[in-house]
Amino acid sequence: MKNLLTLLGLLICSLNTFSQIENPVKWTFSSNAVDEEKAELIIKADIQPGWHVYSQFIAEGGPVPTSFKFSPSADYSLSGKVIESPKATSSFDKNFNMQIAWHEKQVIFKQLIKVKRATSVKGVLEFMVCNDEKCLPPEEVEFNIPVSVKAAAAPVPAQLSVNPATDNTAVPLPDSSTSDTVASPAGDATDSPDAVSLTAATQADNTLAGIFIAGFLGGLLAFFMPCIYPMIPLTVSFFTKKTGSRSKGIQSATIYGLSIIVIYVALGLLITIAFGASALNEAASSATFNLIFFAILLIFAISFLGAFEITLPSSLVNKMDEKSNKGGLIGVFFMAFTLALVSFSCTGPIIGTLLVETVSNGTYLGPAMGMLGFSTALAIPFTLFAIFPSWLKELPKSGGWMNTVKVSLGFLELALAFKFLSNVDLAYHWNVLDRDIFLAIWIVVFGVWGLYLLGKFKLAHDVEVGFISLTRLFFAMLVLGFTLYMIPGLWGAPLKTLSGWLPPIGTQDFNLYSQKPKTSEIPKKYAGVFHPAHTFEAFYDFEEGLAYARKVNKPALIDFTGHTCTNCRRMEGSVWSDPQVDNIIRNDYVLISLYVDDKTELAENEKYVSESGKKIKTLGNKWSDLQAKKFKTNSQPYYVIVNPDGETLVPPQAFNLDIKNYINFLESGKAAFNKL
Repeated sequence: MKNLLTLLGLLICSLNTFSQIENPVKWTFSSNAVDEEKAELIIKADIQPGWHVYSQFIAEGGPVPTSFKFSPSADYSLSGKVIESPKATSSFDKNFNMQIAWHEKQVIFKQLIKVKRATSVKGVLEFMVCNDEKCLPPEEVEFNIPVSVKAAAAPVPAQLSVNPATDNTAVPLPDSSTSDTVASPAGDATDSPDAVSLTAATQADNTLAGIFIAGFLGGLLAFFMPCIYPMIPLTVSFFTKKTGSRSKGIQSATIYGLSIIVIYVALGLLITIAFGASALNEAASSATFNLIFFAILLIFAISFLGAFEITLPSSLVNKMDEKSNKGGLIGVFFMAFTLALVSFSCTGPIIGTLLVETVSNGTYLGPAMGMLGFSTALAIPFTLFAIFPSWLKELPKSGGWMNTVKVSLGFLELALAFKFLSNVDLAYHWNVLDRDIFLAIWIVVFGVWGLYLLGKFKLAHDVEVGFISLTRLFFAMLVLGFTLYMIPGLWGAPLKTLSGWLPPIGTQDFNLYSQKPKTSEIPKKYAGVFHPAHTFEAFYDFEEGLAYARKVNKPALIDFTGHTCTNCRRMEGSVWSDPQVDNIIRNDYVLISLYVDDKTELAENEKYVSESGKKIKTLGNKWSDLQAKKFKTNSQPYYVIVNPDGETLVPPQAFNLDIKNYINFLESGKAAFNKL
């Protein structure tokens, strides 16, 4: 059992968090026939609580007012100006030193037009939305409103919803002008910002669930560590004998378990507060963070291997122990606090590793969720054994096997540390920790771990044993088998199960497995900086890639990716490596890979300030800004099929390891391109 839990720890994967683009305003468009010659355009904004859209009537020097530009046409002419209702809220704004007017919840804009024949009115509206804490960049929304003229003044069904990121052609609804139903624009519903935001929320939920599971597994591992496992009989004895009755013992044990959870979750929340949301989101691509994480995990690994113990000051432990003797619920709480402090030398590295992983994931509630999983796994056994003390007879006796678990975790953390060093190496193009070098380090670490489990050598605190237990033998076989599995990777084997952890295959110095990338005659920007994913020929500049797609008359596959993106590597290793997917991308598409976390400095004449006010200084900044502005999302991996003019052909795809789904995605993009 104990070795199985350690194996589960080996399989814990890092998880990506997908950020979400805020979209607090939903625009809908419709038209009403007034008489045989006139119609009324109706533009409605539904605004999320807490946000407001500015009126049209804002003096110069203030925030961006809502404005409309209607494309000229011989089929209609404007009659009067755009009116808005209800009346805007107005007050003096100290920030702008002027009177400001705005709308909350909902606002309707109407424009009267004279119509000669059935037509459609095209145009662009610009608006700015703010709440009490921040403002989003001004945004333009294109619209295309069908207008019909009827003999009677009946409303024309022309409601639609608009997606700023796509071609906003109105799709008429069934004849029901009074209906509040809003139809989606042409194309798949997943193309809309709302659909993307739902997607992002689901992915965030999945990430938090995975973090909870990882924390729970870490808590189970901690339970079997030398600093905790021997304390179980003592703790259970206290609750069963010193509380006076069985019912009070169960109550105290429950409070004890809940106290453990509260203490560790509070630690997770403190980490979240200390870092803040923006720092958590930037941690995954920050060289400073990744180097610190590498150093932390290296120290933890050396500690678990027996070089030293990480302990808290004894004065702090003694103080908590004194308070635990007070009795009552307060005493039980401080008993749990004392356990957390005393066991820190064993749990500290596990907790540290978990927090490092969650912080680098960029998930705001990740640290708290990880600690919830960890503390739940730690609290449940103490509570259950106190309630059912007879179960203690079934537990294995304390012994040298606990140090074996501890050392095994040391080897695992040593291997994990190099993942963070690899992130920095890739982002800054040091080209030191290439894929084959990374694999060589892991092969040595896991190989030595396997030999240790076979008893070929001993470390500090190991106990002399006369024989190797069967469970230890089987676990040694698993570790050595995993080591053998990695060896072909030195010559370019794809190693799909590890694709999310390894540097890209393009960094491999010697590759006997993959095709060589086709090379074009034209030079490519940044070709000497990046390594092509899965040996595809790729462009690393958006405009340059589109220009080449125009030249060869092919659709372009835009790959928004990142050096530190685990799921990007998994897609490349598990999906792009499929022969059919490989063939389609290689022969039918122009691949444009844009790394949103790359640290390559832009030339001075290429630096700029984005609409959101962020200074764009690096190549990664540039592509991240492009993705957010053009495609209204900032998650990776994100795949967009466009024509040579950069127009989206089919709904984009995110992380999905279903190969058939990806083939259908590529085939649908080809079909859409061929129809043009």
